[in-house]
Amino acid sequence: MGGDLTRDGLPGGPDTAATQPGAEPRPAGTPRIVGIVWGLLVLNTLGSAGAKTIVPLPRSLIQMVTMGALVAAFALALTVNLRLRIRASAYVFLLTLLLVASVISSANLESGFGALFRCFRLALFVGTLWLLSRWWDGSLTFVRHHIRMYFAVLGSVAAGLVVSPGAALPDLYGGRLVGALWPLTPPQIGQYAAVIIGLTVLLVLGRRTDRVSAAVVIVPSFVLLALTHTRTATLGLFIGLALAIGSLILTTAAARRFFTWAVLIAVVAAVGFASALQSWFLRGQSKENFSSLTGRAKVWDALLAAPRSTSEQLFGVGLGDKSFGGLPIDNSWLAVYNEQGLIGVTLVAGIIIVLGGVALLRPPSLQRACAIFLISYCAIASYTEAGLGDASPYLLHLALAASLLAAPAEAAPLSMPEVPRRHIPRWARRSEVT
Repeated sequence: MGGDLTRDGLPGGPDTAATQPGAEPRPAGTPRIVGIVWGLLVLNTLGSAGAKTIVPLPRSLIQMVTMGALVAAFALALTVNLRLRIRASAYVFLLTLLLVASVISSANLESGFGALFRCFRLALFVGTLWLLSRWWDGSLTFVRHHIRMYFAVLGSVAAGLVVSPGAALPDLYGGRLVGALWPLTPPQIGQYAAVIIGLTVLLVLGRRTDRVSAAVVIVPSFVLLALTHTRTATLGLFIGLALAIGSLILTTAAARRFFTWAVLIAVVAAVGFASALQSWFLRGQSKENFSSLTGRAKVWDALLAAPRSTSEQLFGVGLGDKSFGGLPIDNSWLAVYNEQGLIGVTLVAGIIIVLGGVALLRPPSLQRACAIFLISYCAIASYTEAGLGDASPYLLHLALAASLLAAPAEAAPLSMPEVPRRHIPRWARRSEVT
């Protein structure tokens, strides 16, 4: 990626905007090691379950790599922030409360010792975010880290497609694109592609990157998104972009032009390619299978109908693998209800409401638009994907939104060197008086 996607910001842009009075002093600059920490968090949230890879990778090895990445991220974040300077963040505070609820629900070991291990993982994840919050100042620094890391992940997916098309488009997944080098499922790939496409489009509209550099990111990512046939990611991308660009229409001419052209292209595509779009959207499924959301609705009904004690209703059964009866839940709200109870659902809803409310109260800006895109995408994806109650890419997307909505920190004043007082002889003082 070229252009501004590989730099930390533009001189004189919002990254160096005037600061608000009473804010904490801004650090001299974001250390490069912070980007490494963010990349390790991305690696940790890739997960260990997925498609069969070209070279079989033991799940224990994958878990060792992902968990090691999280431990390394926490250690590096602690090293670069030894004085434990953090910024107040309602998002990370609510995550901390969610961690407490998770520990309470997992303490009875109803989900086994694995629940406590997942709590430890979530604790390291939240702790790392607290340490990184020192550099959350409303700049686009973490947006660039986010795009770079997920673009690298998509690069591995593209490499697997080139090396072994059969393994990357297996019949087991209905010919949908999977990770052939690292076990990634079609929804994961679609999510990563949709998020970096949306963020890059907004950077172009905000003139924070050139069109050539943006095309290098957007075009291959869109191709990979199309090959995954992931409906949730596609809808989240378009709806999230519509809301984000809508927040810029009144202040940005480029946003108005882009929105107009996007509507025209969408109308032409809907008329001229209606059958092809319908075929892609249905993925060869029957209407009955499509109406039940590929069998998800049956799992949801069974979960809601299962008897629960008062304790299980309030706190859940403890952190697990986001499944019920051996089948994936594929709904963030029901997964949280199952594992962290009504208290967990309340805290997750509070996270979405707080971030969304802060975004609406902020004046129009590129940072606000990026945050709106991320929040709306995660809210849409939560209906058919799990992840809002545990360390996951969705919590990392929302952490990025929180960093964009943070008030700019006050720049530390430059200390002026003390000018030594000049000694004036007595006879000179008398002459000045006379």
